[in-house]
Amino acid sequence: MYHDPSDPPVTICVLRSAKPGKQKEFEQVVSSMIASAMEFPGHLGTSTFRPIDADNPEYRIIFKFDKISNLKRWEESQVRQRWLELVEPLSQGTANVEKLTGLETWFTLPAKKAIVPPPRYKMALITGLAIFCLINIINFLFAPILNSLPPLIRSFVLITCLVSLMTYVVMPQMTKLFAKWLYPRQ
Repeated sequence: MYHDPSDPPVTICVLRSAKPGKQKEFEQVVSSMIASAMEFPGHLGTSTFRPIDADNPEYRIIFKFDKISNLKRWEESQVRQRWLELVEPLSQGTANVEKLTGLETWFTLPAKKAIVPPPRYKMALITGLAIFCLINIINFLFAPILNSLPPLIRSFVLITCLVSLMTYVVMPQMTKLFAKWLYPRQ
């Protein structure tokens, strides 16, 4: 899986509050908007987190696209504009939107305000543990196939599998598993 460095994968985090008494309608519109986004090319998934309590009334909607260009198609679509027009009267304040395109997207969890990556040493340890396990599993399961390939192709296949699994399968699970250590409560 090759990604053009000028058109990288992207994670979007939207913080939005519903007007008091309009939470149910707000959630319905957001749910329908997410269903529409899922039909767009490159949409990789969405997570919605309800408000924690009355002191933190914001909904956090995190969605991912395989490329910034596909996100841009969604953002500029008439479908999205119609959903925004429907959600606006149900919302209070303005939406806070963050775009993340680097390794920090491997470490996304709901937080009270902005996504603040954990300390680099924690990200390095979790990433190293995940890569160590994946490389050993891939080598064990696919060694007969990989060993028959020329070294450059073997490296390419291994790296492609590793990065894909890390991005879409392993790191989201590792982040959940180690959430208390990565994001200790202050």
